Amino acid sequence: MASPVELVIFDCDGVLVDSERIALRINVELGAEMGWTMDEEEILDRFLGRSGAAVRAQIAERLGEAGATEWDQRYQERLRAAIPTELTPVPGIRSALAALADREERGELRTCIASSGDHAKMRLTLGTTGLYPRFEGRIFSTTEVARGKPAPDLFLHAARRMGAEPASCVVVEDSHHGVNAARAAGMRSLGYAGGLTRPERLAGPDTIVFEDMARLPELIFGL
Repeated sequence: MASPVELVIFDCDGVLVDSERIALRINVELGAEMGWTMDEEEILDRFLGRSGAAVRAQIAERLGEAGATEWDQRYQERLRAAIPTELTPVPGIRSALAALADREERGELRTCIASSGDHAKMRLTLGTTGLYPRFEGRIFSTTEVARGKPAPDLFLHAARRMGAEPASCVVVEDSHHGVNAARAAGMRSLGYAGGLTRPERLAGPDTIVFEDMARLPELIFGL
């Protein structure tokens, strides 16, 4: 018998804020400009769901440290310029969070964020979309742990900080690195395939794949 869900751990990019499409476009542009041409599928496989350090390590291996530094600088400049006018919440996430709110108020459920992004980025993206106050004080970054996704460190860290056992946690993710991290942590996961990741990339043990964020509350309540 599976443990009742006590804690829902949300990824941020691609689950709460629709930022992955912006990041993908920028990385495609930078690859073409800097001599490492990749199509969208390769960038998604290499970068989606990974920490900034892990992405930088891949770029440095290909273009050297100076190239990785320049790539990161250009990326950050273009991302900051795009977010105020292009970034929106993931479709359906506001109503999904509202449906969870009653159980949170009754103390039957808790939520938090565990993201590969750093805190400054999350303050910007969640602040721009108006979601930051919803999670303030319960936001965890891969910068707080030794290893990023697909290692389990970040999700286990979030569970410890929230006082929850892994078996009572469910992770909401949109990348195959993220669902693999949840499995490694001994947690169930809900794989959101309404964004950039194909459903088959999320499928696997202890994972329910879904494409409509409006279904999220019923899926959580049904676990």
